[in-house]
Amino acid sequence: MASSVEGWVQEVERFTRPKNVVWCDGSEAENERLIQEMLADGSLIRLNQEALPGCNLHRSHASDVARTEHLTFICSERPEDVGPTNNWMSSDDANERVWPLFDGCMTDRTMYVVPYLMGPAESP
Repeated sequence: MASSVEGWVQEVERFTRPKNVVWCDGSEAENERLIQEMLADGSLIRLNQEALPGCNLHRSHASDVARTEHLTFICSERPEDVGPTNNWMSSDDANERVWPLFDGCMTDRTMYVVPYLMGPAESP
């Protein structure tokens, strides 16, 4: 049986339908592979390696946008829990509005899974 994280990734994979799923491991080999891929597709530019060894330039894609305050919502049980400067939405309403936007959104793309811990590994 899959762990809860693996099950969630599988659910997202079924819904978004990526071409590939890559679980990142943080290794030097993985880092070098990703750098070579970005250099090849032009999304990463090597800077002067004599003056700046190991330094590269990577820009966000032109279609990426910064956070838009009026379109950013916090989901909680009670509206008063989000604070005076945030927009509130129920979790049910958010799921109803957001999940359809992800249907098939990863077709012909790679989904990278980057595991991380928010606390001690042995904690519940």
